[in-house]
Amino acid sequence: MQSPRFDELFAFLTAAPLSSTDLARLRDWLDSIRDPAECLALIEAAAAGRPCPHCACARLHRSGFASGLQRYRCLGCRRSFNALTGTPLARLRKRECWLPYIKCLLESRTVRDAALATGVHRTTSFRWRHRFAPGAARHRPAALTGIIEADETYRLESQKGSRTLSRPPRKRGGAARRRGINREHDCLLVARDRIGTTLDFHTGRGLVTAAQLRTCLQPVLPGDGLLISDGAAAYVRFALDAGIMHESVNVRAGRRARGAIHIQNVNGWHSRFKNWLVRFKGVASRYLANYSGWQRLLDAQALRTPAQWLCAAVRQVQ
Repeated sequence: MQSPRFDELFAFLTAAPLSSTDLARLRDWLDSIRDPAECLALIEAAAAGRPCPHCACARLHRSGFASGLQRYRCLGCRRSFNALTGTPLARLRKRECWLPYIKCLLESRTVRDAALATGVHRTTSFRWRHRFAPGAARHRPAALTGIIEADETYRLESQKGSRTLSRPPRKRGGAARRRGINREHDCLLVARDRIGTTLDFHTGRGLVTAAQLRTCLQPVLPGDGLLISDGAAAYVRFALDAGIMHESVNVRAGRRARGAIHIQNVNGWHSRFKNWLVRFKGVASRYLANYSGWQRLLDAQALRTPAQWLCAAVRQVQ
């Protein structure tokens, strides 16, 4: 049977009464159609001028093509590479589906929804999520400015997806065995200035310490900045050791603000992050940093298109 020509299909669609659901499905299908050459061109452009990922030597020459990408050979270490070598996207296949999949990330779709929309298996969708999201999340501000709010949020440790557990399994998420914040909780430290620049740090289990604050915050805080936190003793000790101006608000006593001294901006980010996580039905502890980086990109709207997201992931060498 002869396949219908495009003109015939177009005439049929023009004459057919399409509902809003039909139009949405047609629009999604059209958005999913990408020329594979478009993705390859973006990858090559993003990696243009990059030195050898093995030895950082800038002397190299072309060495043929493989899978549509130009390969290079380093004149220093004599090893070959392409534009994806050393990036989180190395050795991933189905490049014609990458841009539609990144669109699903921008829309915060679940693993199964993204797999259905792009025509890949759900395990591939899960694997891509944890390559594309942390790959682009390496695109982060170098420093904060002015007044900086810092606070941590805690989530119950999760071993979701693990084949062996280090503790008895919980039912429906469960609860901690002890009251308060303890080693059963993952700590996510977030620092945010008053112009919306945000940095997130996964500090591990239990209450944040002054040493962890020194490791995470000291490199990104300006010398003339003002750090605002809650009344935790770790912030006081860190500020004294680092010589940073510091103010605190006693949130436990119900004093949430003293004029401009408050941590409402960073607490608002925490609230948006927790509400956003609900759609994923639980997040394993080992992936918490990936999800916080993903939400940071969405909240900042720094990467608004699939092309921008792809280029950011390609530029971030591991």
